Amino acid sequence: MPEQSNDYRVVVFGAAGVGKSSLVLRFVRGTFRETYIPTIEDTYQQVISCDKSICTLQITDTTGSHQFPAMQRLSISKGHAFILVYSVTSRQSMEDLQPIFEEICQIKGDIQKIPIMLVGNKSDETQRELDASEGQALASKWKCSFMETSAKMNYNVQELFQELLNLEKRRTVSLQVDGKKSKQQKKKDKLQGKCSVM
Repeated sequence: MPEQSNDYRVVVFGAAGVGKSSLVLRFVRGTFRETYIPTIEDTYQQVISCDKSICTLQITDTTGSHQFPAMQRLSISKGHAFILVYSVTSRQSMEDLQPIFEEICQIKGDIQKIPIMLVGNKSDETQRELDASEGQALASKWKCSFMETSAKMNYNVQELFQELLNLEKRRTVSLQVDGKKSKQQKKKDKLQGKCSVM
């Protein structure tokens, strides 16, 4: 198990093109890019609350290719929590998660205490190959949580990361620092009631 430190490491896995980077960028920066740029590995940081003190949420956005097995093993061994992403438009992308899940089980041992979210991204797309029920069935089999998201429409992105942190039982982690609202939430609250859409 990774040493307890002042950071909480979340690793995002999935096939190329399922929207891993889009989900992370939407969560961390509130942005979405239409163009696809392959990732080798990127790490993003966000301040969160952890056991009533401030710590850093480190999100590792991994490569979608299988060219770097050593990097994948290292990410798993250092990770505290995992997001396994597939695209609802690609059955193959869901099947590609099986060996990653098995490797997490092999490296982590008892995964009952490890927060894992299975995520069906691109839920805004009409050309589906997978229903939500199929994602739910796989999550039940793996004994992990499931959620559908759309990075493009910003649907369930914040909720995904909050739910992942809620699954952590070894310590208390939250997106809100010391019960305070995030900058984005404060801004939303401040603007609420002051603007009208014409």
